[in-house]
Amino acid sequence: MKVHVQLDSAPGAGAARSRELAETGAGGLFTFEGPHDVFFPLVEAASAVDLDLMTNVAIAFPRSPMHLAHSANDLQLLSRGHFRLGLGSQIKPHIEKRYSATWSRPAARMKETVAAVKAIFTAWENTSTLNFRGEFFTHTLMPPTFDPGPNPYGPPPILMGALGPVMTRTAAEVADGLLVMPFHTQRHFLERTLPAVDAGLH
Repeated sequence: MKVHVQLDSAPGAGAARSRELAETGAGGLFTFEGPHDVFFPLVEAASAVDLDLMTNVAIAFPRSPMHLAHSANDLQLLSRGHFRLGLGSQIKPHIEKRYSATWSRPAARMKETVAAVKAIFTAWENTSTLNFRGEFFTHTLMPPTFDPGPNPYGPPPILMGALGPVMTRTAAEVADGLLVMPFHTQRHFLERTLPAVDAGLH
């Protein structure tokens, strides 16, 4: 079993810190939306270590699916196929008052975000024309100038952070994995999380 540890570093220190963590036997590194950008430390880590890398989580609502897709695709390249895009919704006060972004129907918005990013990945893999039309997002333009083309490592998996039953069920429906909140109790995980996952898978 791989143990993933948090890479919490200021810009410029990510490579050295990731090497230190790799020497402890860590199997992967993750970042969160704290005092620094969630993606930049992973860019530095990708050049320094050969470990799994993951955002845990990148806040989805202030970013468009296209921004998320480009960041994830580039990190998949830099990490040689070891990147996973972990997305989360955050809570309403942060979305509206810290990010000045739109908060509405979070589970539905997260579901569509994941679907839109996957549609963009599929278009870049040259398996379909980009034609995503949803309730919250529309992506129908992808000229060759802006198309990175197929990723030699394939599109990165998309994971979703979730706590409540609706978001957990949504994650099971559309994402490639679930990021469980670290303050879960065993009882909550067994009685709330797993039944919601089962409902989403069926």
